[in-house]
Amino acid sequence: MPLNATACGAFILLAFTLAGVAQTAWFASPMSRVFALPLDGGLRFRRRRLFGANKTIRGFVVMVPAAAASFALLAAMTPASAGLWDLSTGWFAALGAAAGFGFMAGELPNSFVKRQLDIVPGAAPFKRVSSAIQFLADRLDSGIGMLLSMTVLVPMPWQTWAVVLIIGPAIHWVFSVVMFQLGLKARPA
Repeated sequence: MPLNATACGAFILLAFTLAGVAQTAWFASPMSRVFALPLDGGLRFRRRRLFGANKTIRGFVVMVPAAAASFALLAAMTPASAGLWDLSTGWFAALGAAAGFGFMAGELPNSFVKRQLDIVPGAAPFKRVSSAIQFLADRLDSGIGMLLSMTVLVPMPWQTWAVVLIIGPAIHWVFSVVMFQLGLKARPA
């Protein structure tokens, strides 16, 4: 069965929506605070933190297994005729874990740049143009990281990238707003 690029994009978006629900529930749980350990360990570059206090291991702790589980679950429920990658359920779980890791790691370069520009973790830049650029970067960074990690492992047609990078940022923004409403984020962006 040939690969259906649109179906692959829809699969990724649905899988990450499920993983995002798990992540939101995890962040709301008091148990997650145990894992609120900074990824940068307090290290600095040019007297500024590498990633800042908001980038902790607790996101990786949930997103990697949640993405693995959602990929495996959806793959088991999807007929072979859908045109997804020809993988076993176990390999879909591994692909999901890699995608989840890439999703979380994709935010780190953006966080590094923001710290070097003295943008406070969780805050927006003061200038309107900078704020708009940062809003876009905040919506795309994790999706690009996820797609890059998947591209190493399976064929990823450009149409799949397009579906994910056009629709994915809107879904990501909705999760940001929900986490803001739950008091889990300082701002809804």
